[in-house]
Amino acid sequence: MGFQNFAELLEGVPAQRVRIAVAAAGDVEVISAIAEAESRGWVEAILVGDRRRIAAAAQEVGYDLQKARIVDEPDERDAARTAVDIVRNGDAEMLMKGLIETSDFLRAILARERGLRTGRTISHLAALEDPLHHRLYLLSDAAVNVQPDLLTKVEIVRNAVQAMHALGISEPRVAALAAVELVDPAMPATVDAANLSKMSERGQLPHCIIDGPLALDNAISAEAAEHKGIRSAVAGRPDLLLVPDIEAGNILYKAFTYFQGARTAGILLGARCPIVLTSRADPPEAKLLSIGLGMRVAAGMVAKIHQ
Repeated sequence: MGFQNFAELLEGVPAQRVRIAVAAAGDVEVISAIAEAESRGWVEAILVGDRRRIAAAAQEVGYDLQKARIVDEPDERDAARTAVDIVRNGDAEMLMKGLIETSDFLRAILARERGLRTGRTISHLAALEDPLHHRLYLLSDAAVNVQPDLLTKVEIVRNAVQAMHALGISEPRVAALAAVELVDPAMPATVDAANLSKMSERGQLPHCIIDGPLALDNAISAEAAEHKGIRSAVAGRPDLLLVPDIEAGNILYKAFTYFQGARTAGILLGARCPIVLTSRADPPEAKLLSIGLGMRVAAGMVAKIHQ
């Protein structure tokens, strides 16, 4: 069973502060989110970036910098590498993207010698609160894997399913999206979706139900699926929307945000620690919700290890 909104999802955020290293933290929206996360008892911040910009942003939002540790690093790329070092060395349990290009941030995370690799594929998981259908959708991958092949999509699914299990969704329903709901060899996304569906059916991707290809309308609307004669355990009630590539994912994510006013959150999966990754244009609320999502997933994974 999924969630209807962020309020339900964030009920499970543990009442225990974690240390979060923020790369390129000199941004009003980022500092505002950190201030709210601290006020909720979620985090202790390590702000890495240009000290003057951090101080200016803190002054603008009324944030007391005495609550945080500041690491002065004016260069954005160096700030990302330093924040990653802080996490890798055990001085922080979470990492967060500040005012820095996603590509530069990812480069620091994926660095072979100094990064946060685990051997698993790194993928992005977004949460979208849909005010029209009154439910929360998860979406992957809209930020990291540009043109994933079938094997990469398998890893994206595994990452997302593990996260959903940590959130308490015991058998998540995954809609493998394409432009149409029929397999067409001229449209590789439909072939990949059908293969993923069959792999799920045969137990190669356990503990989830995958169906596809599904077009977006019949993925999220039971009425549309019924009208097209689609019988599916996923259509009309997916927990995860699996997109065929980064372009489709990015457009869908922003369509939810700008056309429907959906509240959003985003984290990276597959690294050594929870990583908060949102767009630089996202408001403070999205960054706050992303911190909460990362903490919720991390806490759920730890709880499962100890079960």
